[in-house]
Amino acid sequence: MSELTLIKQQVRNLYETDPHIHINVYIPRLKPNIKNAEVVITGIYPNLFRIEQGSGSERRRYTVQYTEVLTKQVEIIELKN
Repeated sequence: MSELTLIKQQVRNLYETDPHIHINVYIPRLKPNIKNAEVVITGIYPNLFRIEQGSGSERRRYTVQYTEVLTKQVEIIELKN
């Protein structure tokens, strides 16, 4: 089983059990980087998953590719060993 497949399964498991997670984001195009942000997984798809941060008019939606988790640009704190 590839590392990418394992990440997809872990994200699916989080989505199905408790979609409220915490993430760190280290993506150069995103300023500032996000540290320990509480988000909710709102959907999972073959190559990406969607998350939301905040509520009401302050709600922000993001799309995260599984490869960003693999390359450690996005870190899901609940998956840290």
